Amino acid sequence: MLNDKCSWRLIPYLEESGEVQMAIDSWLLEQHRLGKHPPTLRFYTWQPAAISLGYHQQDYPDYWHNLTWQGKKIDIVRRATGGRAVLHQGDLTYSVVTSLNSTNRLAAYKYICQFLITGMQSLNLNLDYGTATEYSNNHNCFASGTGADLVTLEGVKAIGSAQLRKRRAILQHGSIMLEPNLKLFNRVFNEPSVARLWDLLPECDHKIVTIIEALTKAAIDCFKISLIPQPLSQKEWQDILP
Repeated sequence: MLNDKCSWRLIPYLEESGEVQMAIDSWLLEQHRLGKHPPTLRFYTWQPAAISLGYHQQDYPDYWHNLTWQGKKIDIVRRATGGRAVLHQGDLTYSVVTSLNSTNRLAAYKYICQFLITGMQSLNLNLDYGTATEYSNNHNCFASGTGADLVTLEGVKAIGSAQLRKRRAILQHGSIMLEPNLKLFNRVFNEPSVARLWDLLPECDHKIVTIIEALTKAAIDCFKISLIPQPLSQKEWQDILP
């Protein structure tokens, strides 16, 4: 399904604000659509903590504007992709920008998500696709696991993904729930719990590095590509954040 099966760019892990991270993803998609940039894989976290809203999501609680975490205000950021709100604290976000020949939305999700399943399997963590046919009437994206999402064997949503397509160019990014603070999650969504993949993974010194390495290898194998690590250049930063 992937149109380019040669070299992809791997942008090294970045910790930035939600506004910056969303600007990078949107810029990468547009540059790829214009034929100026190769397919890209990257992993990142949000600092400070943030709530990202789906592109069309208008209704959310007013008190979210007053939330803080570790002495900092929680950002509210709008994604270019759809879906419902995601709390980005204790999670890892992946982002894939590429071109797809298929116009089947769910097939595209499942093709890209396979590298997540394969990578997590290599760490002895088994995930599968959700079975919900639509999102529940809830602000929280992780309240429902559709066929575009990945759930644990117990049916708990662990990775939520969203897409934006511009002709054949596609951005798919998603949140991997590693170690969210359960009290904060409850404050935001009034939900008692959420997946914590951190607790299910083997003990090691640098879990986030281990996860990124496993998912990177899985992407190479699943997409049959080579990955060339290349940080964003100063010129690219200027284009992204003019």
